Amino acid sequence: MSSPRTISFRIAPEKVAEMDLIAKALDRDRSYLLNEAVDVYLSEQKRFVAMVEEGLEASRKGELMEDEEVGALIDSWILDKALEKKKVRARA
Repeated sequence: MSSPRTISFRIAPEKVAEMDLIAKALDRDRSYLLNEAVDVYLSEQKRFVAMVEEGLEASRKGELMEDEEVGALIDSWILDKALEKKKVRARA
């Protein structure tokens, strides 16, 4: 890994205060939190780009879903989320 670089950017004072509270609770510094946040962000963006590329490739191959299939898939996600919330409430 290459040497870390210093960058600067503007951020709202309220966010800095929140970050400082979290850093203190975790016994870490701001740099640690910011590096963790950037790692998560980059990972999510890479995953998103890979999913888009996968979808575009499927589209090029003609592997498409009908509207009804998409609707059913979304409905199943909503149902799964509702059941998950219900389980969490039952445990509380």
